[in-house]
Amino acid sequence: MKKWNILVFAFAITLSSCGGNETEKKVEPAIKAAGQSTDKVEEPKVDIPEVLEISIEGNDQMKYNLEKIEAYEGQTVKLTLKHVGEMPREAMGHNWVLLQSGVDVAEFAAAAVSAADNDYIPADKSADIITHTKTLGGGEETSIEFEAPAKGSYDFICSFPGHYGMMKGKFIVK
Repeated sequence: MKKWNILVFAFAITLSSCGGNETEKKVEPAIKAAGQSTDKVEEPKVDIPEVLEISIEGNDQMKYNLEKIEAYEGQTVKLTLKHVGEMPREAMGHNWVLLQSGVDVAEFAAAAVSAADNDYIPADKSADIITHTKTLGGGEETSIEFEAPAKGSYDFICSFPGHYGMMKGKFIVK
């Protein structure tokens, strides 16, 4: 019986030390030779709506209800901004500004402070902006339509003075 246990043990060790990768090494070249890919299978195509309708709200507590918006490159986006608070534009105005990738948000917001007559959109920073809404007071809403930019991650903010620190998010383009 002892001999039988020793033989089984020796056989198990022999099998485990044989480098079980031989099969993998032989299968992959065979697959490649047959013209098949060893890469992962592509995910099925997603049914992308022609127009993506987004509704985003700003309130009197300086908050957006969304921190992330996702779209597809080239997709038409219809964004509606709703100011669900009650305070007037002069005290608690909100807008929605989509910035180009890589723009320094704090620098842009600092420039926006002096652009009250232009909905807090600094004219000298127009190259930093993809699109924006007008500035709203409590109970107002507005819509804009634009084409989603190239794949990547973009910042969106409210450029009303002091709001960008809390009213911000990411616009992700796939």
